[in-house]
Amino acid sequence: MSLFNKKKPEEKVQHYYRTALDTKRRKRIKDPDAYARKTGQCGDTVEIFLMADNDQIRNIFFETNGCLNTSACANAVGCLSEGKTITEAWDITPDHIVNYLGALPLEKIHCAELAAGTFYLALSNYKQNQRSPLKKIYQTQKI
Repeated sequence: MSLFNKKKPEEKVQHYYRTALDTKRRKRIKDPDAYARKTGQCGDTVEIFLMADNDQIRNIFFETNGCLNTSACANAVGCLSEGKTITEAWDITPDHIVNYLGALPLEKIHCAELAAGTFYLALSNYKQNQRSPLKKIYQTQKI
């Protein structure tokens, strides 16, 4: 059980809304080290822009056309992953996102799954770009 689970319900809700409404990670960046885009069954789309140095995640930025819950989940991915190595970041699951947020409605778990799935695609893209740097050049021209 994490320390977060010991917080009062109103503190969990406040944390959830602060995460959902925080805009510092919500932007497109030029020439990311990795990029991914995924659309969920609900129609929400998440784009993740990953910046890394020596296989350590420096920054995560995102864009979404989705609801507040999707925004909260995408932002949580950034909070949970920044500072981790690429290998460590693979351990972040939708459950970690839900736990981090503390107040994600049960019927919106698919938003955490969408954010995590997009993040996994970005991690895969990072590895592909490391093996074939020219793919990164082509990819950023399409963004």
